[in-house]
Amino acid sequence: MSVKIVQDWLRYWSLHSPQRVALLDGEAGEQLSYLDLWQRAQSGASYLEKNEGIKKGDRILFLGQNDLAVINLFFSAARLGAVLVPVNYRLTPSEISYIIQNSNPQMIVYDEAFKSLAQEALKLSSLQNVKELSLKGVRSFESYVQDFAPYPDFRANEEDPAMIIYTSGTTGFPKGAMISHGGLFWNAVSTSMRLNIVQSDCAVTFLPLFHTGGWNVLTSPFLQRGAQIILIRKFDPELILQLSQDHGATLLFGVPTTMGMMARTEKFQEYRLSSIRYAIVGGEPMPLELIKTWHEKGIFIRQGYGLTEFGPNVFSLNEQDAIRKIGSIGFPNAYIETKVIREDGKKAQSREVGELWLRGPACMLGYWAHPEETAQTFVEGWLKTGDLVYFDEEGYFYVVGRKKDMFKSGGENVYPAEVEQVISKIKWVQEVAVVGVPDEKWGEVGRAFVVCDSQHFDESELREHCGKYLAKFKVPKTFLRLQELPKAGSGKIVKKDLAKISTNL
Repeated sequence: MSVKIVQDWLRYWSLHSPQRVALLDGEAGEQLSYLDLWQRAQSGASYLEKNEGIKKGDRILFLGQNDLAVINLFFSAARLGAVLVPVNYRLTPSEISYIIQNSNPQMIVYDEAFKSLAQEALKLSSLQNVKELSLKGVRSFESYVQDFAPYPDFRANEEDPAMIIYTSGTTGFPKGAMISHGGLFWNAVSTSMRLNIVQSDCAVTFLPLFHTGGWNVLTSPFLQRGAQIILIRKFDPELILQLSQDHGATLLFGVPTTMGMMARTEKFQEYRLSSIRYAIVGGEPMPLELIKTWHEKGIFIRQGYGLTEFGPNVFSLNEQDAIRKIGSIGFPNAYIETKVIREDGKKAQSREVGELWLRGPACMLGYWAHPEETAQTFVEGWLKTGDLVYFDEEGYFYVVGRKKDMFKSGGENVYPAEVEQVISKIKWVQEVAVVGVPDEKWGEVGRAFVVCDSQHFDESELREHCGKYLAKFKVPKTFLRLQELPKAGSGKIVKKDLAKISTNL
């Protein structure tokens, strides 16, 4: 079978299930069948090529909330072999300007609500001749493309990048993971096999489409399988439950924070959710009591593990093991090879902790314009995840730590090095170290330990400075002054000692 046919999912479903609803706007009620979506993608490709001069390999940056328009934009760009770069609208103009500089897009598409943010970031980037397209309303992209003739070709190949998703950088700068069309396809195939996805499935997507979780946990696998996705612009626990009930959703995806917020809604017990086979939960371990709450509701929990650079659907814990193997991420999905490498470079045995390495066709191509980081991440085709894991005698895996000190706040990745770099710009800060600490609402939040003279320490200045250069979820919740940071003989800061200090507070 031709690779191009394999990647052109919309063409297949437009022929075999043309009236099946592919996308539904859960707030506006707008819906698109697979035939509608395919036709819009063809017209959109013509518009991008003829009106905007977009060609194969060009990057199109998108800044906006979940909307049918961004799905249309992705499939339109894919026909040309162009690359979508979805960007977190919660970032500051300074942070977005770096992504603009690094990705060097030919075009920026943004929601009208984010126009000033996009234009300020573009100005800071100093790039010239970048085309802009402003969208307003669910039919806004259609209004641009509807008069253009269909573009039947699909120019992208399996090895071509389909999207670049930026992750927070461990060195202080974000890196763009290049996700290929083949990677999307194999992630969809392995996900469908492991989660038993069928054409009649339906799910609500509320995680943002600037994250791999929003795009590739359920959205792209569902569209590859001919199933239905309901989009909402942002997390709304009551709306998610209501839509899941009214449309007979069969799967539910979230992170522990969102699952907890849904469980605490006033009418949680009143919603009829018997159509949901199970909920998929990732990002971090889900507390046992919260698992039991959902089980009592009749919805079993499947915990998993993934990362932007691979899939992201890598591991999954079968729902019947949710209690028996609490804390486990399960075992690998199909077409994924794993090994655990100890600190001494040897393969780990059962119960031995080491770094998780992955290999398979769903792996990213590398980091955009970061050849050195890419080379450091791969060893003979194996992706080094930076996560420390072990597996038990039954082959179930457990994440025990993050080699790169990353922590998650409300499902958002936070890398201390990036936060530390910002705080260190304050003149009176001598040294700084940031760690993640438990938080009842967000799972984890940042705590910054600052070394400075006592007369200079000013928490309000620290918070204001961080808010200027960092997204809100990255700003530490607490700032503490220390006379010195704990260090090893080599001079490196010992963050596990800081974690102990936090525990004793």
